[in-house]
Amino acid sequence: MDKLTVLLVATLILAAQVKLQPGQPQVGPPGQAAPTAVFPSFFSPKDFELTADPDAPQWKGIPGVFAERDQFGNLVPNHRTEIRSRWTRQNLYLLYICPYEQLYLKPNPSTATETNKLWEYDVAEAFIGSDFQNIRRYKEFEVSPQGEWVDLDIDRDHPKPEGGWLWNSGFKVKARIDEKAKIWYAEMQIPFASIDSRPPREGNELRINLYRAQGPPPNRKFICWQPTHNRSFHTPEAFGRLVLKGKP
Repeated sequence: MDKLTVLLVATLILAAQVKLQPGQPQVGPPGQAAPTAVFPSFFSPKDFELTADPDAPQWKGIPGVFAERDQFGNLVPNHRTEIRSRWTRQNLYLLYICPYEQLYLKPNPSTATETNKLWEYDVAEAFIGSDFQNIRRYKEFEVSPQGEWVDLDIDRDHPKPEGGWLWNSGFKVKARIDEKAKIWYAEMQIPFASIDSRPPREGNELRINLYRAQGPPPNRKFICWQPTHNRSFHTPEAFGRLVLKGKP
């Protein structure tokens, strides 16, 4: 093999490695697959007020990932959901931007108390685990367009009483609906102490998947960041990784 051929092969290998390097978020035009299932969370030196506003200073220009497929990997038109993340020394923040066709809301909502079975209505969800050895242990966080919330302690092998919803993480939520644009927005502030025994620092990784349940039956939509390849969102084998990054 001559020197020119060797150089060409080496260049192609290097290009492939750069293209598939860890940490590259799922971005791009609709339908584009993620090079790696990594969700970057960007450091903020201080905590901030929840606004559910992607144009707020703490969120403006922060790159996110997109949930746009159902459990089996099929595109769900008109529901491409953007999720962004930031972190501080105390909390993990998630912002959801949720296009919709039709809302399906719980009557008589309560934002002062936890709402069990909130998943029967429109919600944005995050399933987060820190144990890479026992991946069937993780926490579930949900917020509705009306600002209702529920958090659950999930153990797939040893289910908790009442399905784990009696657990309380201390997380906070904010939501708002833009009826004219047909988009609802939601933001979560999750204490790190509720999801990880380690102090947060740049480079730490968590296991995560991101979901939505949207619209009334029988045409209910289910949207995933990482498809589970079965009907259940509770498929930890399909989780991606959330990686704590430095300042954006």
